[in-house]
Amino acid sequence: MDLRAFYQRIRDEAAAIKEPFPIVISLATADGGKEGTPIEVTRPLAAKMMVEGSARLANPEEARQFREQQAEAKRLADQAAAAARVQLTVLTTAELNRLRNPGKPAKD
Repeated sequence: MDLRAFYQRIRDEAAAIKEPFPIVISLATADGGKEGTPIEVTRPLAAKMMVEGSARLANPEEARQFREQQAEAKRLADQAAAAARVQLTVLTTAELNRLRNPGKPAKD
């Protein structure tokens, strides 16, 4: 294997990719790589994966769907994190009684 040619192909592929973080779709490989899994990677890594034959560049529709799924997953995670935050206030008995009976004076 000519390493100069290999790395030149990687540089050429990286130069051809316009996005800084492209979406690639995995391809089935002999070492057990699963086909069809999208992932967002850096431009040099995408080029290396394409030259090695372990991934292909996603078409615009696949990239749009992937980004929508990621945005929805983040929205759901943010909702879950917000729901997990519990606000707690410690009240004295007098303050609690004032809240329960706002018209009556509190007995201390």
